[in-house]
Amino acid sequence: MSIDAASTTSAAHSLYREIDRGEWARLAGGLSQPLAETEVVQIRGIGDRLDMAEVSEVYLPLSRLLSLYAETTKRLGAETSAFLSEPDSTTPFVVGVAGSVAVGKSTIARLLRELMSRWPGTPRVELVTTDGFLYPNAELERRGIMDRKGFPESYDRRALVEFLTRVKSGDPEVHAPFYSHMRYDIVPEARVTMRRPDVVIVEGLNVLQPPPSPNEVAVSDLFDFSIYVDADTDNVAGWFADRFLALRRGAFSNPNSFFNVFAELSDDEALEMAMGFWNDINLPNLVENVAPTKHRATLVLKKGRNHAVERVLLRKV
Repeated sequence: MSIDAASTTSAAHSLYREIDRGEWARLAGGLSQPLAETEVVQIRGIGDRLDMAEVSEVYLPLSRLLSLYAETTKRLGAETSAFLSEPDSTTPFVVGVAGSVAVGKSTIARLLRELMSRWPGTPRVELVTTDGFLYPNAELERRGIMDRKGFPESYDRRALVEFLTRVKSGDPEVHAPFYSHMRYDIVPEARVTMRRPDVVIVEGLNVLQPPPSPNEVAVSDLFDFSIYVDADTDNVAGWFADRFLALRRGAFSNPNSFFNVFAELSDDEALEMAMGFWNDINLPNLVENVAPTKHRATLVLKKGRNHAVERVLLRKV
């Protein structure tokens, strides 16, 4: 590592409080667990090992912290409106959740939606994934980038920025496209509707990327708080392979699943194909586009080999 790189790394670390798992878990003292085990099982994604202890020790205190940030931001908005002698026009608190494919960010986003909605100050929480802002497969094929699905250029970034701008402008009703993982494509006749919730959680690979040019708005400019889910690359590769095999097994019972095209492969062939997808698409995207945005997050969750969070880095205020 060069001297400049070492200095940059040191400076970046100084922006954060680094909290180990034990210290973070103690923050849950006195907080009641609002979710039943059956609810946690329903929230858990394929390949995730989310259990009640992880919910109580990691995500319950995180949800309380987010709720406090949201309540404080709402109060500041109301006080600003009063100062300007205007009606209170407080808009939804927006949380971004970023990280690699298969790192568990979708599960975390769903879990935070459920937990935050149990706090008195944030009862209405909505979740939108950036998958809905992928270009349809037909458009990806037309542009010749179907094999780069998930890379920044495969998303309609302007539509996502416009959507979040309307959310943060306080529009009474906002619509987002809907993506089906079963179809592996946008569903033209479906959409997600939001009517001024207290909190909007935005989950996706590239949500913390800077804008393509200095004169444009970044997606993250419209966030009030952002989370990056981090893990060693080798661990994520293993999780990706496990998830691919699990989705393939599920395809046997669902004739409409996109993964039916892999149903006739042997386990060894399916594993080889999964690692091909990882090495050719997901790993380059992680290294080139996703991981470099980690330092832009308000909070970083560092996961260990078993999917459990080992450390939390919280940006200093």
